[in-house]
Amino acid sequence: MGPFIALLGGFVALRLVGVAGVDALDGWQPALRGGLALMLVVTGVPHFLPGWRRDLAAMVPPSLPRPDLLVTATGVLELAGAVGLLVAPVAPYAAAGLALLMLAMFPANVFAARRALTLAGRPVTPLPQRTALQLLFVAAAVAAGL
Repeated sequence: MGPFIALLGGFVALRLVGVAGVDALDGWQPALRGGLALMLVVTGVPHFLPGWRRDLAAMVPPSLPRPDLLVTATGVLELAGAVGLLVAPVAPYAAAGLALLMLAMFPANVFAARRALTLAGRPVTPLPQRTALQLLFVAAAVAAGL
């Protein structure tokens, strides 16, 4: 639920800043890009924290090689995508890449939910809610790239 709160809270806060007169944020799309970037920092940083890293590696389906390397790569891509969303000329490309990344990572969420794994000691989001959130996150990335 943390990523959803970061996305929604970041979007609302930045949209209010735009309405208050900050021209760079005066529109739904810049606010959405900022909220999505915040969400990606919230999800990307844990890829490099020891306890989280171990739990994230456990989510990688066994058919994929080098879970540790995949956790590092996805964390780097999430953080790079967050930066890319904030750089106007590359934001559409970053958004498209992030939408694809989210789709590619979804099987790990399915694997984790089916095996009732935990993240930082808490159960992963159940599959129906996770699927709805994933659709929302992908839609946000697509909208951010328009």
